[in-house]
Amino acid sequence: MKKPVFILLLLIFIIQAQRPCYAQGSWERIEVPTLHDLNSIFFVDSITGWAVGDSGTILHTSNGGVEWRVQQSHTANDIVYVFFLNDQVGWASSINFSILPYGTLLLKTTNGGEDWTSEVYPTENIFISCILFLDSLNGWMGGIPHALVHTTDGGNQWHQADIDTSTLAFFPVLSIQFYNEQYGYASGGIFDIAGVTWHTSNGGEKWYAIESNEAPADEVHALHLFDSTHVMGVGGDPDFGYGVGLLRTFNGGSHWEYEEIGIQGNAWDVDFVNSNEVWAPLGNRRKFIYSTDTGSTWTQISTPDETAIYDVTFPDSLHGYAAGDEGAMLRFKPVTPVGFEITEDLSKGFVLYQNYPNPFKSHTMVAFHIPIEQPDNALVQIKIYTIEGNEVALLMQENCSSGKHHMDIDTTGWPGGIYYYRLTVGNTFVGTRRMVLMP
Repeated sequence: MKKPVFILLLLIFIIQAQRPCYAQGSWERIEVPTLHDLNSIFFVDSITGWAVGDSGTILHTSNGGVEWRVQQSHTANDIVYVFFLNDQVGWASSINFSILPYGTLLLKTTNGGEDWTSEVYPTENIFISCILFLDSLNGWMGGIPHALVHTTDGGNQWHQADIDTSTLAFFPVLSIQFYNEQYGYASGGIFDIAGVTWHTSNGGEKWYAIESNEAPADEVHALHLFDSTHVMGVGGDPDFGYGVGLLRTFNGGSHWEYEEIGIQGNAWDVDFVNSNEVWAPLGNRRKFIYSTDTGSTWTQISTPDETAIYDVTFPDSLHGYAAGDEGAMLRFKPVTPVGFEITEDLSKGFVLYQNYPNPFKSHTMVAFHIPIEQPDNALVQIKIYTIEGNEVALLMQENCSSGKHHMDIDTTGWPGGIYYYRLTVGNTFVGTRRMVLMP
């Protein structure tokens, strides 16, 4: 080997070794009562969610995906998107390609999906592909072949947004996100023609499309907003030689940079577990890509059972869900240190509850239950560990009577991150749970 090449490889090895090392979670398949393709999934918190799909499919879970129940949509059309403002009020878009006039049937519920009402979107041949409501009155939708529409009365009336007249202004809209009431972004485009982003800094009064010389050749399927000016979009071209692409702006959409990451496929969605770990599904490539350094470097892995996954969501840093073809539903398994299995239901009457709130800033509450069969004054010990498994605090070591107990945890001055708390009673190991301290 020539000496300059050896030195270069040595430098690369040193740089890689000095990079911060983060662990990533994994995925498991869970059962749902359908074999229809699932197109969209939405969770309002870690346990309450909905998934929608072909042939009017709507599924609902209220226990974190352990059980799913079919809700009646009263349509046989494919449902392509679902959004919930809270655990009661939600919307979905159903595409009508079967009966003239073609268009969109908008579904709405005000009781968590127990009942869905429907209304035909007033413009024919517009197929709504994404929905976002900022509150009960103000909402946005995007569609195909061109639609970026706004309501101020809860969806009774929709109005086309004011968009600049650039070449790419009136392309299909596939995703809409708002950072706050003023700053919003949308993405879309047409395969093999152009990928497009739009941005607004005045609450949607005016939208501006990406400059054509900065636009990628294929759709931008989804966006992640780091803040009001830093945004990442994903897409790509499954044709040989192109692959997954990332589009970024650091100045609020005035300038965008596109890069191909060297992995074959097309990213259909993107979401972050925490500030570092991000996942994107590659659809019919039957793979995920993930990054543990905020998207600087990426790794691809096969999906469980090699299922085709198109939508992914993380309602918090401890829970994630993904959906795709033929009733594919996945649940995220966060990484845990060796010997730190997260316990949900504890045997013999012991219970270690999830801390609340979680995530938290400086104070959180931990509760546990000791069964009455235990002798009074059982020695209770609670310890906290880092994600690497190192003990950082002994919270409690004292005798406690049977029954439920609460204690406040003060983490003022601790660095933000993932921690684990473990409960033992006497010589009995009870369980471990995970908590997230925000920086």
